[in-house]
Amino acid sequence: MFRILLAIVVLGSTHLVSNAAEGKHLFILSGQSNMAGLKPEESFTPTVEKMFGKENVIVVKHAVGGQPIRRWYKAWKDAEGTAPQKTGDLYDATMKKVNAAIKDQNLASVTFLWMQGERDANEQHGTVYEASLKGLYQQLSEDLGRDDINFVIGRLSDFDLKNQRYPHWSMVREAQVKVAEEMACGAWVDTDDLNDGKNRRGKEVRNDLHYSAKGYVVFGERLADAAIALIEKKS
Repeated sequence: MFRILLAIVVLGSTHLVSNAAEGKHLFILSGQSNMAGLKPEESFTPTVEKMFGKENVIVVKHAVGGQPIRRWYKAWKDAEGTAPQKTGDLYDATMKKVNAAIKDQNLASVTFLWMQGERDANEQHGTVYEASLKGLYQQLSEDLGRDDINFVIGRLSDFDLKNQRYPHWSMVREAQVKVAEEMACGAWVDTDDLNDGKNRRGKEVRNDLHYSAKGYVVFGERLADAAIALIEKKS
């Protein structure tokens, strides 16, 4: 009996060592205001560190409020096929952080976590949002030289389901779900219940554009859980 238990312990230890030898798990968090409002240290980072070990996790966040996807996706064009003069500057800023964080590191997995779309819904670019998301993912895959990047998308909340204030709100929501569900390495996270309650300034909000203080904590947990599920799916 003792020999059997010892063998199990040895095999388990070998498995852990093997996983550590494969490299670290990189998580890239980017997007506009609701990603900017997320504090990874509150819930996201502790959740992935609990799963994989603190020494096996790299978390990089770069998010800026109120920005359209064209500031990440360099080949962005509007519905008429017109390309703006300036694209991709926020993507470059994100990758600068990523490249510094992964220098001399071996990576076991890469997960891109994206919370953005409010600005595009407001500017009525919903018709090109699906293509923009796919293009952004491909752009990241090519830059990192990987075809196995996990993609977790935070779906726009229920803020404007009637499209009264942001005309393409529902269209962007649908594009986010479609892209996530069509990808074997994709997932989307529900945020419909995160925008009620007290915000970080202590103000009571309901069905707000931004999430409550508690909502951001839950959001981080959901992003982490979705990322972990995708990583575990491949193991």
